[in-house]
This record gives sequence, structure tokens and C-alpha cells, in this order.
Amino acid sequence: MKRKRQGKYVTISTVGEKAQAFVPAPLPPHPPIDWTAELRGKFDQALLALGRLDSVSTLLPDTSLFLYMYVRKEAVLSSMIEGTQSSLSDLLLYELEEAPGVPLDDVREVCNYVAALNHGLRLLEEGLPISLRLLREIHGVLLSKGRGSNQRPGEFRRSQNWIGGTRPGNAAFVPPPPEFVLDCMSKLELFLHDQPEATPELLKAALAHVQFETIHPFLDGNGRLGRMLITLLLCDQKMLMKPMLYLSLYFKTHRQYYYDLLNNVRMTGDWEAWLDFFAEAVIVTATQAVETAQQLLDLSKQDRNMVGGLGRATPSTLQVHRALMEHPIATSRSLVKKTGLTPATVNKALSHLQQLGIVKELTAQKRNRLFSYFGYIEIISRGTELPSV
Repeated sequence: MKRKRQGKYVTISTVGEKAQAFVPAPLPPHPPIDWTAELRGKFDQALLALGRLDSVSTLLPDTSLFLYMYVRKEAVLSSMIEGTQSSLSDLLLYELEEAPGVPLDDVREVCNYVAALNHGLRLLEEGLPISLRLLREIHGVLLSKGRGSNQRPGEFRRSQNWIGGTRPGNAAFVPPPPEFVLDCMSKLELFLHDQPEATPELLKAALAHVQFETIHPFLDGNGRLGRMLITLLLCDQKMLMKPMLYLSLYFKTHRQYYYDLLNNVRMTGDWEAWLDFFAEAVIVTATQAVETAQQLLDLSKQDRNMVGGLGRATPSTLQVHRALMEHPIATSRSLVKKTGLTPATVNKALSHLQQLGIVKELTAQKRNRLFSYFGYIEIISRGTELPSV
């Protein structure tokens, strides 16, 4: 449905020129969403896909192992959209305090994302609702170190920002002036708490994401936090018991269309086209996540069965195997620390895992040797591959 422009332009004067900044109207949209049979059916499919994904968390023998790597995959993808060149392996090496193969700032940004998401989830578990305070706290962690740490972490912006171009005058989009930010965000917070009216959870997440990206309330990190907000909302609304839905890969794959849809919402009020895209993103992403979880489960069972034939070495090798499921790039020293086994026992277990073709050594050093649970990494990394130069 085409509506009128979903907000107003205000004239700003900055860096010696005048430009038009966009201030969005508060949610929900007016007139209300036109729920055609096709759009309603798409949302019903998305809700079914979410339900299947949520049930996976009850079927996995250890959901925490899956989530540990899945959160890191999302961190890599969400940061990649912002231009970082860090892979999943780079992040795992960094967390081991080994040198990654990319600039340190890139991998630190990804590491900050993991910490920020975990901080947000912890705050929700402690009872803090989705709120401006929660978003500022998460942002503070997201920009705590490295690039962006000088961009007022945890504070709404007090200066004008813009998207694309070299200045507001030639930008692709200019968000609200700083003096409008708090009011816009306060109205978004009311919407998240069902004021002025109750909104179904999945629709709320779809609408809120666009509004957050339009307000662009921080000097840096808005894209990453806006994508994170979707998952946090679904967890807060109990649509997901565990944070297992991340749309960054879908947004990255359809990047230009995603940006066009956001702009069309602002200019023409075509929320329905955005909602159709969002529902498709949920269906595809949730289905892929279920498949990934099943593939990891199958791989783990297959490898554990092979380890089961080792006789007396089986229990200790299974311990090392489990540690590698959590952190599939490891040193023998890190595995000693993780399992509590002796260095000799860990090295024997690694030797068994290599002979079985489960683990590969990445280095030829006698000390601080690096090992990779390569099958696990291959499955979880799909979609995060860096483009070849």
C-alpha cells in the first residue's frame, strides 16, 4: 500500500551548507498495515519457521555449544556488512590470543559484537525490559574498544550524522537532527511496550528495525545494533527461548534491495513490501539455522561414534572433542585449561582425533600447536566466506 511520506523533512545547516534531514513519524503506521491474504500467509509461514527453530533448542543435547559458535557467526556477518574483513577463524584465533590474519581493529570489532549481544541477553534475563537504557548499555559494549571507541559509546548522538556521501548535502539519507533523537527514540520505546496499541511480536520486530535504522540514534554502530535488536525483541517477547535467529546473512545477500525497501518505507509508506521481505528473511534464515543445527548434530554423533572405538582412550578423547565443539580452533594448552586433563592426555587425544580424520593441525610447531575441528568450522562458516580479492 502506498501512503504519504512517513515523516517530515527539516532543514539543517551543517559544514557550511544546508541539507534536508528526515524525522520519522511515530509507529505504528497510519493507515494500518494492509494484510492481504499473501502477506498474512507469509507471516504465518514465518511464525511456523520460528516455532521449528525454537523447538531445535530443546532437541539439541547441548544448546550452549551451538549458540557459542552461532553467535560468533552472526558477529562476523553483521560486522562484515559494515566493511570489516574478519572471518570466523580470525575471531577464534583472536579469542585464543593468537594473531589473526586481518587488521586487529577488524577482529576486535567482531569480538565487541559478541560481548554486546551477550550483555544484552544477560540484561533481559535479569529482568531489564527492552528500553533506551538497555540499548545504550549494549551500544557502550559494542563500541568499547577499537574503531568507534571515540564515537560516544552508550550515548545518543549530539551531532548530525548521515548515510552515504561525504557530507549531508550529497548523502543518500540524512537522519533526524540530534535535538530530535531523544523524542524519536522515546516514542519508539513506547511502541515496543505496546503504546499506543498492542502489536504482534514479529510485526513489532519488523517495524521497530526500520524505525531504529531511520532514527540512527548513535554516531556509529547503528546497523549492527539495529540487526541485534530484532533477535533481542524476539527473545524478550518469548518467541525464541534462545537467541537463534540472525538475519544479517539474508540482509547481506540482498543488501541493495534491503536499502531500497527502507527508503521506500520512508518516502512512500510502503510498509507491506518491507514486511514481505522481512517475513521471507525469517523463513529462509530460520530454515537454514535448523538445517545447520541438524548437520552439526549429525557430525558430532558420527565423530563421537568413531571416538567410541578407541577403548581406554575414549573418555578423555570425548572430553577434548566436546571442548573443540565449543571452540573449534584450539591449542593443546587451551584444551588442557578447558578440560582439566593433563597435557600428555590432551596431546594423546589430539593424536587420536587426527588419526580418525576429525581434527587437523594448522601449524608445524612443536610448541603452541594449533588444531582445527575443520568439519565443524566448515558447516558453521557457510555464508561468512570473505570475497576473493
